[in-house]
Order: sequence, then C-alpha cells, then structure tokens
Amino acid sequence: MSIRSNLRSLIVVVAAASNLIAAAGCHRDSASSAASPSVLTDTKLVDQNGDTITLAALKGKPMVVDFIYTSCPGPCLMETAKLANVALRLGSDLGSKVTIVSLSVDPEHDGPKQLRDYSRQQGADEKGWYFLTGGPADVDQALAGFKLSRQVEPDGSVGHMVAMMLIGPDGRIVREYNGEAVKAQDIVDDVRKTLSQGGAA
Repeated sequence: MSIRSNLRSLIVVVAAASNLIAAAGCHRDSASSAASPSVLTDTKLVDQNGDTITLAALKGKPMVVDFIYTSCPGPCLMETAKLANVALRLGSDLGSKVTIVSLSVDPEHDGPKQLRDYSRQQGADEKGWYFLTGGPADVDQALAGFKLSRQVEPDGSVGHMVAMMLIGPDGRIVREYNGEAVKAQDIVDDVRKTLSQGGAA
C-alpha cells in the first residue's frame, strides 16, 4: 500500500473517530441536561407589591436572576443598573417573554416596601421584573435551589453575592455569570438565543 493510501486511510479513521467522539459528547451533554433538576422551588415568597409568589410559578419563560439587598453599598447597585440596561434592551419582551428576578439575601431587613422603594430609586420598576423576599427560612430554601446560601455576619451584615444566572423555561440553569464582569448585551444575546432555541442556549 502506498504512503498516499496509508495517509488517506488514516484520515478516514481519524474522521470517523472524531465523529464518534462528537456524537458521544452531544449525547452526554443532552443526558446531563435532562438529568439536571429545576432550580426553581415552590417556596412561597413575596414580591415588591406584597403579592405571594413562587419561583416555580414563573417557569415557562427564560428568567434572569440575581441576588441583592437594598442596603448594599455598591455591588448590588451596579448589578441592578446592569439589569436595568438588560430590561431596556429587551423592551416589550420583558414580562411577555422574559422575566427578571432579584432575590433579596437580607430578608430580615428587606420587606416589600423596601424592595419597591429600591426598584423605583434604581429605575427598575418594570413589568416582568420581580423583587422577592420572604421569611429567612423561605429565602434560604429558595437559595438552596440554586445551590447558594446566605452569609450573615455576627453584626447582622450580609455578604455579597455576585452570581447572576439565566434560567431556561424549564427551570434549569442555562448560563451562570459573574455579575460584576458580565456585559448587559451578553445577557441579552443569551436570552435571545434561549428564546430562539426554545430554552437551550
């Protein structure tokens, strides 16, 4: 067999192996995605208008989630401003096709009134944007769905959470972000991609 024939045979074998690996990778990805549970719990929370709601009840649309508290001196304001930019870029799709959820990690001090005042002060009083709180145990349970937990210091101060997440219509995590580093347009692009693909970015 000539060198050229050997080379051609090797290329065919490598291509076939690559296809098998790619197929196996796709299968593993879809299998692991199918096995991933929804992160949205049915724990009862309260929104900025005083209405009772659960995260699970918001399934069916892509959801951008962040974790804030109204007395936060800096990072929360920056994240809220970034999501206000996302809301602006989403336009009429916010509420009708997409939701934003900001969950307070300081339920001891953040009631509906504090969240409502905060949302208005930050230009985030938008239809389809929920600012949620609840009893400390309920908030802890909701956070546990995202595999997160609050850090409360002995003096009562709260640790920052810079995580942001894009949740698909099925309640599963599509993408996780560093809220301080991610750009608003990147979140919007991922949301649009999720909408166009029916839930998978």
